[in-house]
This record gives sequence, C-alpha cells and structure tokens, in this order.
Amino acid sequence: MAATEHPPQSRLRAWMLEGLSDMGKPGGHTGPYAKPEPPHKGQRWYRVMCLTGVDYFSTLGYQPGIAALAAGLLSPIATLVLVVVTLAGALPVYRRVAEESPHGQGSIAMLERLLSFWQGKLFVLTLLGFAATDFLITITLSAADAATHLVENPHLTSALHGKQMLFTLLLVALLGAVFLKGFLEAIGVAYALVAVYLGLNAVVVVAGLWHVFTAEHVITDWTSALTAEHGSAFVMIGLSLLVFPKLALGLSGFETGVAVMPHVEGDPGDTEENPKGRIRDTKKLLTTAALIMSVFLITTSFITTVLIPAKEFEPGGQANGRALAYLAHEYLGSAFGTVYDISTIAILWFAGASAMAGLLNLMPRYLPRYGMAPHWARAVRPMVIVFILIAFLVTWIFDASVDKQGGAYATGVLVLMSSAAIAVTIAARKAQQHGWTTGFAVVSAVLLYVTVANVIERPDGVKIGACFIVGIILVSLLSRLARAFELRVTEVTLDDMAQRFVRDMAHRRIRFLANEPGERDKAEYRDKINQIRADNDLPEQEDFIFAEVTVTDPSEFEAELSVRGEVLHGRYRVLTLESSSVPNALAALLLHVRDTTGCIPHIYFEWTEGAPLANFLRFFLFGQGEVAPVTREVLREAEPNRERRPRVHTG
Repeated sequence: MAATEHPPQSRLRAWMLEGLSDMGKPGGHTGPYAKPEPPHKGQRWYRVMCLTGVDYFSTLGYQPGIAALAAGLLSPIATLVLVVVTLAGALPVYRRVAEESPHGQGSIAMLERLLSFWQGKLFVLTLLGFAATDFLITITLSAADAATHLVENPHLTSALHGKQMLFTLLLVALLGAVFLKGFLEAIGVAYALVAVYLGLNAVVVVAGLWHVFTAEHVITDWTSALTAEHGSAFVMIGLSLLVFPKLALGLSGFETGVAVMPHVEGDPGDTEENPKGRIRDTKKLLTTAALIMSVFLITTSFITTVLIPAKEFEPGGQANGRALAYLAHEYLGSAFGTVYDISTIAILWFAGASAMAGLLNLMPRYLPRYGMAPHWARAVRPMVIVFILIAFLVTWIFDASVDKQGGAYATGVLVLMSSAAIAVTIAARKAQQHGWTTGFAVVSAVLLYVTVANVIERPDGVKIGACFIVGIILVSLLSRLARAFELRVTEVTLDDMAQRFVRDMAHRRIRFLANEPGERDKAEYRDKINQIRADNDLPEQEDFIFAEVTVTDPSEFEAELSVRGEVLHGRYRVLTLESSSVPNALAALLLHVRDTTGCIPHIYFEWTEGAPLANFLRFFLFGQGEVAPVTREVLREAEPNRERRPRVHTG
C-alpha cells in the first residue's frame, strides 16, 4: 500500500517496539501485526509435556495444603474425587479438543466458530477475560508460593519473616525483566526442572509412605478420627463432593497442554490441514501428564493429611502453602529440605514464565483480528509491562497469599474447562456421535456445577474475572474506535476480468462509481450514472466502472480483499467486492489500482441521508453508514501525500 514517512524513533521507543513492523513500510506486513517467526522445530511429546508440566506439576507446591484446609481429614477422599473428574472428565474433553484444534487454538477457538458477528466477538472477549484471570493468577499465586518456600525455609525464616509481599513482588518483577530482555521458550530448561522436581517429590512421597506404614498408629488414628467426625462412608463421600470445588486447582494445566501442541514434533507426513502424528502425540502428552499428576495428588494428599498436624496448615503455620516442603525438612533433613525448596521455587517461578508466554500468545491470537488492540500492543515488551503491573496490583490486593488467590485461580481454570466441555459436546453432537455427546454433556454438567459452587463459595475469582472482562472489552472497543479509519485490508487480488477493466481504464482517466447493490437491473445502473454526471457536471463521454461492496461480517477487522469483475446488461462494467467494511474495501481498491497502474484513480459517491452520528455508528458496528467521508478519511490516514492520494468526489 502507500508508503508512509515516520519520524526517527528514540532509542528507548525503538527498543520497546522492537519487532513491530510499520504497515506502510515497503516490504513490511500490511496487517496490524508483524509477520510470525519461522515455525519452531518440533520436539518429542514427553519433552513438550514438561513445558505444560511447569504449570501443571508445580501445583503440588500448594495443592496438598489447600486440600487439607478445605477438606480436613477428608482431604485424601476429596482428592480421589478430583482424580476421578480428571481422568474420566477433563482428560477425554481435552483429548477431543486436541483433535478439533490441532494448531493450539484451544476451546476458545472452537466456540468462536459457533458464533459470528458481534455476539461471537463479545463471547470470545468474555472467555479471554477468564483466561487472563487464569494466567495472571498463575503468575501471582506461583510467585507467592515460591516466596513462601523461601521465607519459611528453616535457615532463612528468622531473617526473612514478614517479607512475603516483598519477595513475591521481586519474583514477579524478575519474571518481567526476563521477558523484557527477550524470552525464548526453553523446553530444555522445563524438561530439567520437571525431571528434578518430580524426582524430589517422589523421594518425599516414598519417605512419607514409609513413615506411615512403619508407624501403624498413624493410619489407625486417621481412620478413627475420620469415623468419629463423619460417621458412615456415604457421608464422607457426600461431604467430599461438596468440598470438591475448593480443590479445583488440581485441574489446571489442560488448557496449557493444548496450547503447546504446535511444539509437538508429530510424524514426517503430518500436514497443517491433517497433523495426525501431532494429535496422537498430544493425546499421549495429556494422558501421561494426567496420570502422573493423579498419582502424586492421591499420595501427597494422603501423607500430608496423616503426618502433618492440622494447625500447621492454617495461615501462619509451617505447612501453609508448603506442605510437602514441611515433610521434606521433617523426615529427610534440612539439607534435602533446602534442595527441595530451591527446586520448588524454580519450578513455581518457571510456571509464571509459562503463564506469561501463554498470555503473550493468547491475546494476539484474537484481539488483532478484531481490531481491538492498540498499535503498541503489537510489540511484546509493552504488553509485558502491562501484565507485570497488573500482577503487582493483584499481588497487593490478595496480600501475596496463596490461600486468598486459590478461588480466583480456580474460577479461571474452571470457566475455561467448562467452555471446553461445552465445545466438545457440541462438536460430538454435530458429528452425530451420540455416546460421546451424552458423556461430554455429563462432564459439562459436572464442571458447570463445580464452577458455580466455586463462585458462590469464593466470589473473589468471578470478581477478578469480571474486572478483566470489563477491562478487555473497554480497551478493545476504544482501540477499535481509535483504529476505525485504519486501512485494514492485508492483500488485494483481482480476477482476470477485473484486471482487464483496470488496464483498459488506465489509458484514460480511471473513474469508479460507488454503488450500493439493489435489484442490479438495467435501470439501476443507468439512473446511477445519470445522477453522478448531473451531480458532478461530467460530460457524457466520461466512462465509469461500478464498485459494489457486499458487507459480510462487520465485526471482523482485517482480511484479504478479492475483487471480481463482470459485465451486466451487455454494457455496465461492475467490480464486486466482499468485505467487513465498505469504506475500507473501496480505499484498498483505489490504492491497489494506483500502485499497479501508476495513475491516480477517482471515485464518485452520493451523500447518505441521515444524522452524522447515527451514520458513524452504522459504520462502526455494521461497516456501512456515511461511506464517502469515511473512505476519504481512510485514504488520508493511509496516504499522507495529497498528490498521491486517490480523489474522492461526492455530490
């Protein structure tokens, strides 16, 4: 499109916006985002599993303690319910999501395809709000728990006691600094961290089980207390189902598991349209991760419940937010416990890195296509600063407490999982797979119950999610409004007939006539030409090409433009365009014709009746309205040089 001159940038601005391509720069990408990096070379599924594992497995740092606080002596039974939901519900759902969105789009993209126009966009923005809740709380909660393991270490507790907030903020800031410098997805680092962390947890579990089974009174005391407190097994199961929503943190990681699909190597014969090997290996990834996590959830909840006094789980207790670390120090010595603390801090911090990478990958996947991101949001570093500042605010609001953030985290996780279950239910129904439809519907009902129960019990999550939703929608609409006159067409292609029309007109003056298609009969075109000639006092020998735009989905922002030429009634040459916006399509056509022919084209409009504000709202929401001045404004922004700007005539 047209070349645009930009003043020299300061060094700071150039560094902040590094990688941001200018739309009008020769050779630059014409869309709002820079061209993507070359695709990464895929890696084996078990290595990629560790990339999602830093998020999923790191919850062992705080999950047993949260389960003990929520369920007390029932923690192992309630955790068993969690494992059943994981293996019989969440796992089949996300295995199906992997089939339906093999390029890492996830359940949001599946649901996006079901709705069009503005209702679809607003629905996706709502889900993005909960996704932002999930990822941002992952950052803040993981940093808070890492700080807990640091502050409560027996060697450091006297010196660092009371500085939980400070170290949480420092860890969040360190995360931001790494991304500002430039973060490459280090699957190798994740692989090492997960391997060491799971190995250390296995040692703690074995030591804990050994102590439980060698001290027979431990199990006896637990079962006696359980029976005395709750009576029958049916009561225990019922109460476990009631407290289950509080344990929903243990379901995190599935959405991330699908998001990392593009990194899975798959088979040599895989194609973008049909990556069978990638889908198969991603299913292995999800299944293996779920099985590993299920084993650790059951064993860790059991040993922490029977070996740690209940008062230590309370806020201020030595096991609060670090139950397994407490056992590591208690039964394996201070040296091993310190190594365990270091490993836990590292994987929790890296879980924040994984969540930040998820945010930076998720938001550009949707907002740019909607035109709902400011220009500076095309660059990574400004977005990192925004997310880190929000993380600081969330940390301050929740007082850097793991327990207080659990509800918000669980809400984000559960909303995304519920949306995934609904999406695969609809997909199975469309495929007429009645058995799967019924099964997924049951899972959807269970997850919706858990989500609603969690919101009622701990409304903090939905409040934070609502804040993110309102913020995203408000910023998105303001960005869309600010970019309303931006040239949104990424590429213009003309068919053979359209090219022939343009080549023929290039030998004379190129005159287009904008026409809103109606009956498309002979009288419509004859009357339109007579009206334009009379309004603009043009001689009869002047020739025109009609340009007709049909609005498709006005909520879409950027797209390619295809132009088709046809001759109607044996004499009228018509270019037919389909676009989300009439003015943007016409402006893109004019600039393309100018660039390919070297001639400045003219276009003729008639004024639209109606109030200017109402017409602008019609343009903003429905892509129509007062076309003539908006087309001129789009051209003015795209081409600042008046001498090279296509001419707009209105009568």
